[in-house]
Amino acid sequence: MGQRLPRAVPRLSNRAMTLTLFDTKARAKRAFAPGDPSRVTMYVCGPTVYDHAHIGNFRAAVVFDLLFRVLRRTYGADAVVYARNFTDIDDKIIAAAAKSREPIADLTARYADIYKAETGALNVLAPTLEPRATAHLADMISLIGRLLETGAAYAAEGHVLFSVAAFGDYGALSGADQEEMRAGARVEVAPYKRDAADFVLWKPSKPGEPGWETPAEWGLSGPGRPGWHLECSAMISRNLGETIDIHGGGQDLRFPHHENELAQSICANGAPLARYWVHNGFLRMGSGKMSKSEGNVVLPRDLLKVWPGEALRWALLSAHYRQPLDWTTDLIEQSKRQLDRFYRVLAANPDVPAGDPPHGVIEALEDDLNTPAAFAALHEARDAALNADGAARDAKIAELRGAGDLLGVFQHPADAWFRSAESAEGPSASEIEARLAERAEARKARDFARSDTIRDELAAAGVVIEDGPTGATWRRE
Repeated sequence: MGQRLPRAVPRLSNRAMTLTLFDTKARAKRAFAPGDPSRVTMYVCGPTVYDHAHIGNFRAAVVFDLLFRVLRRTYGADAVVYARNFTDIDDKIIAAAAKSREPIADLTARYADIYKAETGALNVLAPTLEPRATAHLADMISLIGRLLETGAAYAAEGHVLFSVAAFGDYGALSGADQEEMRAGARVEVAPYKRDAADFVLWKPSKPGEPGWETPAEWGLSGPGRPGWHLECSAMISRNLGETIDIHGGGQDLRFPHHENELAQSICANGAPLARYWVHNGFLRMGSGKMSKSEGNVVLPRDLLKVWPGEALRWALLSAHYRQPLDWTTDLIEQSKRQLDRFYRVLAANPDVPAGDPPHGVIEALEDDLNTPAAFAALHEARDAALNADGAARDAKIAELRGAGDLLGVFQHPADAWFRSAESAEGPSASEIEARLAERAEARKARDFARSDTIRDELAAAGVVIEDGPTGATWRRE
C-alpha cells in the first residue's frame, strides 16, 4: 500500500505554544521553552544495528516522531532539528558480524536500511539527521581528552574510565542513590576501576576486532574503540550543540546510559546536556517488558506482512507514552477497526483538503502528548462529521485530515486502505484479484450461478465486491 507524503501543516503563528512535557530529571511536567525558538533541537537514542529491531523498540520511534510533528507544527518545519543515531560499533555488532562472516560495515548498513524502511511503514518521518557512531571517532577522542585534562577520567590497564566521583550530581537523572548503584553493580568488578560505578570511555581492541589509534598522550598503546555511553555525547555535541532542548529514549535508557551521558557531557563541556529529558514506557508481552534477552519479541517485519503499518502506529499510540502498554493481537485488531471507521468517512469525501485539527486534539497533544485524549477528540470529530452535511460536514472532514497529518495517520487513499491485509487467515490481494478474474469470466459466459458463488465465498472471507460501470472493485469488510 503506497504511502502519501505528509501534507504541509501551517505554523501556529496566531497563538502561544502551551506544550508541556514530563521531564524525567525534574520528576514533573514542565512548560516547554526551547533555548532558541528558531532552532529547536531533539536527540533520541536510535538502534544498535546488528539484527532486526522488535516492535518494542518502535514505540520510541513512533512517540518521538509524534513529538517531532508537534514541534514542527508550532515552530516551523525548518526550525526543528531532530537527530536519531545509529550505533554501528558495539560488542553485539562484532559478534553478529563474526557469526555471519559479513563485514561490519555491510551488516550495519543493511540493518540500518531495514530499520528505516520499517519505521517508514509506520509513517515515521525521517529525522533531520541520522548520525552514525563510526563517523564521530575524532569527536569522541576529543571529548575523552577534555575529561582526562579535567581529572574526570583516568587511564588504567589499556582503558580510559569516567570517574563518577568527579560528578557530584551522579544519579540525579535516574534517581538512583550512588551507594545503591555500587551495591547493585555486577559481582565481578574490574580491578582497575577506582569505583565500581566508573564506566568505560575507551577500551582496547582485541585481535580481529575493529580499532582506532589510541592517542599517545593518554599513556596507552595499541588500537582501541569507544564505549557506548561516550558515542551519544559526542554525536550530540557535534551535530546539535553542547546543550540541546530535548533528549529522548526508552525508559530502560535512563540508567546507566543517559545518566552516564549527562555526567560525562557536563564534565567535558561545563554545560547541561539537555533542558528536558523525556522517556517512553515499556511495551509488555505478558508480565514482562519485551526484550531480546527475554526471548519474547515480536518483529515489525512479521507484523507488516499481516497488518497495515498505520494500525501498528495507532496501537503504539493508544496508551499514554509514559505508561506501559500490553502488546496483543486484540490491540492491533481494535486499532485496525477504529481506523476503518475513520477511513469510511474520509472515503465518502476524498476531495476535501486538510485543515486545522480539532481543538481537542491539539489541546490533548500539548498536554504531554496525551494520545488517548487526542483519539477521543478524533472520535468526537468523526461523529460530528457523520451528523452534518454540506459545508459543515466538509469542515469536519478537513479537521479530521489535519489531525491525521499531525498524528501520522489517514495517510493512504481509502481504496488502498480497504485492500490492506487485516488478518493472517484472510485471502491475499493477489488471491482476491484472481477470484475476481474468475468471476468476470463466469459473468462473461453468463454463468451467473458461478459468479454468485464466488461473490458469496469472498463475502464469507470478509471481502466486499462492488460492481460498477467499469467493472468490479473490492474492499475488506
